[in-house]
Order: sequence, then structure tokens, then C-alpha cells
Amino acid sequence: MIAAALAQTILVVDDEPQIRRAVRNALATLSERVLEAASGGEGLDLAASGRPDLVILDLALPDMEGVDVCRELRGWTRVPIIVLSARDSEDEKVNLLRCGADDYITKPCGLRELEARVQVQLRRAAATAPGLAPIEVSGVRIDFEGRRVTRDGVMTHLTPLEWRILRALAMEAGRTLTHRQIFDAAWQRPFGNPQQYLRVHLTSLRRKIEPDPSSPVLIVTDPGVGYRFEFPEHSP
Repeated sequence: MIAAALAQTILVVDDEPQIRRAVRNALATLSERVLEAASGGEGLDLAASGRPDLVILDLALPDMEGVDVCRELRGWTRVPIIVLSARDSEDEKVNLLRCGADDYITKPCGLRELEARVQVQLRRAAATAPGLAPIEVSGVRIDFEGRRVTRDGVMTHLTPLEWRILRALAMEAGRTLTHRQIFDAAWQRPFGNPQQYLRVHLTSLRRKIEPDPSSPVLIVTDPGVGYRFEFPEHSP
């Protein structure tokens, strides 16, 4: 198992006290302290003063929209942002991801799921810290600096396009990237149908790195939104 990441500080921005309490209790083993904010303005102030390692953000806040809080945070910090909201429209999810959110969880959600999603984001933040340390998961090792991928110690040949897709996803492990975000990172051109192009190349990439390509656990589909690179719970 990958060891659970421990944050020094997690910030919860939600105007419902019972939600904040439930989230605080669920994350007690993952963080030394959990800060709570009941409004967007208070959340931004605490983010600036408390320097959290992760932010959990509601969208329906009394003073401003959560998406605006997300935009403001992204103006000066790369701290992981998990949106926790009752809103579940596909357009809203895509918009939040484009504005810089790292994950989107729909209320109500199980606290174990929330805890797992937080662990993934904390691991991603640690893995993508300066230096681009290699990622090793489920027998697959991704060496960003060397541009090499091995599976069970054997070199895996990826096309340049497959490498750019995998690199974009793995560098943001645990975060769903939209079809357009992946397309822009891999193809680096403004035209084309992202979903159509990606479908073919993701199938090939999964055949090369997934333990079972028919049931992918590394590159997971977020239907209608995009894909994310995951750390399966059974990984060493």
C-alpha cells in the first residue's frame, strides 16, 4: 500500500456547520489541523494566512461563488483544490476543472471516498514537487526527467504522442483533466476533436501500461469530462 500522506493544514470552505464538522472528523488522521471557513471571503483570508496544503471548497457560499474563490486561489497558489458540492451538472464540473480545481465530488458522498480523494491529492502534490520525482505504481515506473516508462522492470515503448498524454495525466495524478486540457497538452494545436482523437490513443496507451486494459485502474475515465491518472489502493 502507498502510505497515506499527512498534511500540516487542510482548509474546509463550506457554509454548513454540519458538513464542516463531518469533513473535519473524516480528515482527522490525515492532517495536523483543519481550518474552517463559512464564506468565500473568510476562506481566502485563511488560505493566505494559514497556508493550507489542501482546500475543500463548496460552491454555494453566502458571499461569493465557489468558482470565484477557485479562480482567486489559482492566482497565487497551486495548492490542491477539491470541490465538494451538491451541484452535479457536467458543464459545472468542466468549468471548475478549467478554472483550476483538482477534483470534484458531488454531495452527498461517503466520508471514506472523501478521505481517499484527499490522500490522492496530497500524494500528487508531493509527487509533483520541484524535481519531478519518478512515479511508481502497479509495477509501472514513469521517469519524467528521462522520458522513460517501464513495466515490471521492462522498458515500454511509447510513441511521442502517447508519452505527452501520459506525462500530462501523471504530472497531475489524482486530478481529472478535461478532454480539451489533455488535447492541448499532447497535440499542442488549437483545432481537432479532443474526444475522438483521445479515444484511439488512450486505448493504445492502456494496452501498454494497464494490468488489465479492459478494466483500467491507472488511467480512469470521468464520463463526459475527461481522464485522470490514479494510484490504485492495491499498489505497493
